[in-house]
Amino acid sequence: MTVSRRGDLLEFAVLGLLHESPMHGYELRKRLNTALGAFRALSYGSLYPCLRELLGKGWIFESSSVEGDALSGSRRARIVYELTADGKERFQDMAETAGPTAWDDEEFDVHFAFFARTKADVRLRILEGRRSRLEERLANIRTASVRNRERMDLYTAALQRHGEESAEREVRWLEELISAERRGIATPNPHNTRA
Repeated sequence: MTVSRRGDLLEFAVLGLLHESPMHGYELRKRLNTALGAFRALSYGSLYPCLRELLGKGWIFESSSVEGDALSGSRRARIVYELTADGKERFQDMAETAGPTAWDDEEFDVHFAFFARTKADVRLRILEGRRSRLEERLANIRTASVRNRERMDLYTAALQRHGEESAEREVRWLEELISAERRGIATPNPHNTRA
């Protein structure tokens, strides 16, 4: 993934989390690291430049909150980031214009995290694209396995089987989600509107 693509993905994730509720930087970083596994290695060195850029574009604004520390009795102000109306619109545009890159591992995870705020036709397109990408990967794994069977040691063969089983499980999971989307089981979220 190029730096600009990762930067765009971070921007999308930050806007998506702030769409849920205002947060200060530490909380935002924690949520990115836990809820969106793709950013486990996220550092303040990449988050704060992203926040400055979003502030400059007018998609978020800063406010202050005062928090107390029960142990020391001290109180300190924290900067809280909130979405502007333009930021909400930007997030919705990014969620609705998801293309083939949303089928890739890291991007799929981030887009999936915000499916509740994504239109049904876009969710279906992403799910079908992801399934197609995984079916290609599965075919490649199987071809390589057959071609290299005699040359593989026990551990390499086990790793290859693990990769194949993981891809098969995810394809089945995606097929279930696609069926549910097509049947309309996944009900639209009232937050899907451009509020």
